[in-house]
Amino acid sequence: MAGPDYGALGATFKIVRLLQVISLLGCIGMAANFISEMVSQNNSPSDELVGTLSVTCIAILYCAITVILHIDNILPYLINTGMDGLMLIAVSVVAIVVGKPLSYLNCQAVGTSSVAESASQLSSQLKDTFNKQGGKVVYSNWIGASKTTCYEMKAIWGLSIALCILFAFSAMCSVCLWRRSKTVPPKDMA
Repeated sequence: MAGPDYGALGATFKIVRLLQVISLLGCIGMAANFISEMVSQNNSPSDELVGTLSVTCIAILYCAITVILHIDNILPYLINTGMDGLMLIAVSVVAIVVGKPLSYLNCQAVGTSSVAESASQLSSQLKDTFNKQGGKVVYSNWIGASKTTCYEMKAIWGLSIALCILFAFSAMCSVCLWRRSKTVPPKDMA
């Protein structure tokens, strides 16, 4: 991956973006799997998971575009700083919404079953709740359906927190890259 030679700062920016993409792909994969399980049980997926999937898909597209622009040396770093700040806000909301009920949940205390079994188990255990909610999965009830579901949702929560740190760090790198791109190199006095 070539791109402009901004030294350690440029390399740090690329590494942070790579870590963001890896974290986002993990979130997308797990959230999409959960949504697929809910839909296969003829239930509407929870708003929390749909929101997580939406934010992470937009964020991964943003990361890909900014890496391409950085490599071509046409990334407006000051605008990128603002956009990283907006992405930080978005993933912070995801971390808070996903993590609020998870913070009280002890995954060791939850029963043992697979994700597929948990969707079926939840469907049978909470049928009355689904009917009252119009067939929509209640997130706070669903995350405690199985150990697997609990741990995977905690993984999404953890990746969301990591993304908050990474987007804050990439915003700081962008400010420094903007300053560096604006400085004029000294003329050779030879």
